[in-house]
Amino acid sequence: MSNKEVAQYFKLLGKLLELHGENPFKTRTYANAAFQITRLEKPLKKMETEEMAAIKGFGKAVVAKIETILTTGALPQLEAVIEQTPNGLLELISLKGIGAKKLGVLWKQLGIESAGELLYACEENHLTLLKGFGEKTQDNIKTALEYYLKNRHKYHYADALRVGDSLLKDLYEEGFTGCQFTGAIRRKLDIIEKIEIIALQKDEKALIDFLKKAVDTLNVSTQKIEGSTIQGIAFEIIFAEEMHFPLLWFKSTATAAHLQLTKANNLKGNFPSEEAIYQSLQLPYFEPELREGLQELQLVDKMPNLIKPADIKGVVHNHSTYSDGSNTLKEMAEACKELGYEYFVISDHSKAAFYAGGLKEEEIEQQHQEVDQLNQTMAPFKIFKSIECDILSDGSLDYDDSILQTFDLVIASIHSNLKMEEAKAMDRLIKAIENPYTHILGHMTGRLLLARVGYPINHKKIIDACAANKVVIELNASPHRLDIDWRLIPYALEKGVKISINPDAHSIAGIQDIYYGVCAARKGYLEAAQTLNAQSPDVFLEWLRK
Repeated sequence: MSNKEVAQYFKLLGKLLELHGENPFKTRTYANAAFQITRLEKPLKKMETEEMAAIKGFGKAVVAKIETILTTGALPQLEAVIEQTPNGLLELISLKGIGAKKLGVLWKQLGIESAGELLYACEENHLTLLKGFGEKTQDNIKTALEYYLKNRHKYHYADALRVGDSLLKDLYEEGFTGCQFTGAIRRKLDIIEKIEIIALQKDEKALIDFLKKAVDTLNVSTQKIEGSTIQGIAFEIIFAEEMHFPLLWFKSTATAAHLQLTKANNLKGNFPSEEAIYQSLQLPYFEPELREGLQELQLVDKMPNLIKPADIKGVVHNHSTYSDGSNTLKEMAEACKELGYEYFVISDHSKAAFYAGGLKEEEIEQQHQEVDQLNQTMAPFKIFKSIECDILSDGSLDYDDSILQTFDLVIASIHSNLKMEEAKAMDRLIKAIENPYTHILGHMTGRLLLARVGYPINHKKIIDACAANKVVIELNASPHRLDIDWRLIPYALEKGVKISINPDAHSIAGIQDIYYGVCAARKGYLEAAQTLNAQSPDVFLEWLRK
C-alpha cells in the first residue's frame, strides 16, 4: 500500500469525525497526519515503529493506526464511523465548496442526507436560515453541487484507462485476444463515462461466462453486454463478426459528428482495415484521437505528424522536497535521466504558496547551488533552474526582479483567489503574461476536471497575449487538469504559440503523467516541432537565450 493510499484513510477519518462533531483537536490530528504522510519520501511500509513515531505530529495513536492499515488493509475506527454515516453524506463529504463541519450542521439541523435533498434545500433558500450560512455561501454550495451532479459517474481518462487496461489484460490472459478498446477511451477523451470494448462474435458465450466471475454487475442483451467493474466504472462490450470487425471498430470509435463529416454514416461492406475504410472515402487516415467531428477535415490537405511520447526530450515543471514534492531534487533529476530524458526543469512553488512550502529567497540560493553541483556530475544531462511563480491578485509576480532574473525560466501560475469575475481574471493573467520574466503560462484556466471549473476568461484573448509576448502555454499533463484544453490548441498553433507538455510532477511517479498530456495534445493536432520540450537541450537553451 502506497503512502498516498494510507493518507486517504486519515483524510476521510478526519472529515467524518468533523462531520459527526468530534473534538476538533482529534480531527486536526488526523488531517495533519494525512498531510504529513503525503510529504514523506520513504514508504511507510519500509519504516520501523520508532522511525514513524519520530515524525512530527505522529503520536502513538497515529502510528498504531498506520500499522493496522499496512497490516490489514483496513482501519476499524474508520469503518465504525462509516457505519454511522448515511451513504448520501459519504458521497458529499469531499464536495468542493462545503466543508465537513458545515455539512454536519446541514445534516443535524435540516436533516439533509443526500445530494438531492441538499440541492432542494438550496433552491428553497433553506440554508440562509442557518447561522453561518449566508446567501453567498448557499449560492457557492449550489454551484458546486450542480457541477458535481452533472459530472457524477464520469471519470478521468487516466482512471478509466487503468481499470480498462486491467480488464483487457484479464481478457487476454483468458484467451480473448480479439478484444480492443473503442469509443471515447480509444479516442483518449479527457473525461470518460464508460469503458467501451469491441470483441469477436465467436467469443460471446465464453466471454459472458468469464465476466460473470470477474466484474461487479453484468447485463446481457442481444446487441451488447453492459455492466460495471469491481472499481465501479461502467463498461460496455459490443460484438462483431471477424469480417465486419474493422468497420464496426471504426464506427464505434468515431463520434456521430465525425461519421457525418466523413460521410461514413451509411457505409457498408467488408474492409481489411480502418485505413482501407478511409481510402474508400477518399480521405487520409485519421488517428483515433482525431475522430471527434470538430475541425479535422481541415487537416485533409496536410495531415499533422502528431506528437508521440517518445518525442518529449525534457521534463518541464516539477516539484521537489524543497516545496511540496515527495522526492528530492536529485532523485527527481536522476529518475528523468534513467527514463531517457535529456533535461529536467525544477519548478518548485514560490513563497506566496506558503501552504505548499513555497521557497523563500535563501532557499532559492540553496537550491541553485545544488543544481550547479548536480549539473557537474550528471552532464551531459542538464538541470534548469525554474520556479512556478504565483501570479498575485494584482497580476504581479511573487518575487522582485532581482530574484526572478536568477532563474533560467519562470512558469507563472494562479493558485489563490480563484473566484474571480472575467474582467479581474483577464487583467491578472495578461499583466503576468506581459511581465518580461514570464516564459511559460502555467495551467491557464486553473480548472480541475470533474472537481472545479476554471476561472472565467476569454481564452482566445489570453492566447493572443501569449503570442504577442512570446510566452509559451503549458499543457499541464496532470490527468486532473489537462489545461490548456486540447480544443484550444489549434487556435494557439494558428497564432504561433508553442505548447509545453508539463507533468507538474510532485513525485517520481508523477513524471509519467506526460503520457496523458501527449494524449490530449494529439487531440489538439500538436506536432513535435510546435512543442517546447520536444526540442533538444541545445535548442531549448537557445530558446531561453532569445
